[in-house]
Order: sequence, then structure tokens, then C-alpha cells
Amino acid sequence: MNQKFRKLVEDLEPTFQALVQKRPVISAAFPRDLPKRGVYLFSEAEKHLYVGRTDNLRRRIQDHCQESSNHNKATFAFRIARRETGRTQASYSTSGSRGELETDAVFGPAFGRAKARIRSMDLRFVEEDDPTRQALLEIYAATVLGTPFNDFENH
Repeated sequence: MNQKFRKLVEDLEPTFQALVQKRPVISAAFPRDLPKRGVYLFSEAEKHLYVGRTDNLRRRIQDHCQESSNHNKATFAFRIARRETGRTQASYSTSGSRGELETDAVFGPAFGRAKARIRSMDLRFVEEDDPTRQALLEIYAATVLGTPFNDFENH
């Protein structure tokens, strides 16, 4: 294995442990020590649900749970609503598109409930400035924790 890549991979575990051992906060109440860039984890009752990464933690967490966030910003909520409504298949046409689903009489309210649910979830985060380490840590954490709402499919 390439030595540079091996070093990146070997260094994931301590940062992963820092993430899962961090005392959780509620995503609706940001702590003062929220770093700018990093990896975050949403959980409910010790069940880890979603791992993400960003170059602006404050903005990204808000995007996940603000009532006004659409399907492009509140992707975790959108996935929750898909599962709740059984509308799990992506559509690449106007009919059944993500935008259309937001206005659907069943899906729209489920999407709103999902954003509210995320606002009350436990949030953990770790600072990580390097984009490669962010990506690797997101994949590592999602794999180790078995987070059901992470999707690394190509779209």
C-alpha cells in the first residue's frame, strides 16, 4: 500500500474515537467551541444515524434541520422522509423528482417532521481541516458505526 495513504488511514482511529466519545449536544443549540471544518455525527438514544463532513460545521448543521432547507441542503432529513414514506427510488425525470417530492401531500410533511427530528438529535463533531482526511473519516465512521442513512452510491 502507498505509504502516504497508509499514514492517512492509520491516523483515522484516534480521530474517530474522539468523535464517538465527545459529549453530545443538541443540534439546535450550537456550542461555542464548534470548529469551522470537520466531521459530524447525528445520533438518537445511542443509535448513530448519519455521519457528514463539511468546511462550515455551523452552516451545514443548520442546513440539515432548518424548516426552510430544501432537498439539496437537508439531505439527511430527505433520506429519513424517503424511508418513512417508502419513496426510496430516485427519479431522474420531473415526475417523482426531489423537488416534486417536497410538495407532495405525503412526502412534504414527512420531510418537515424529519428536519424537526434532526433538531432534537444528539450531535457530535470533531475538527478536521484536511478535505482528504474528512472524506476518509466520514467513510470510516459510517462503516464502523453502520449508520443507516449514509449512502455512498454514485448518482
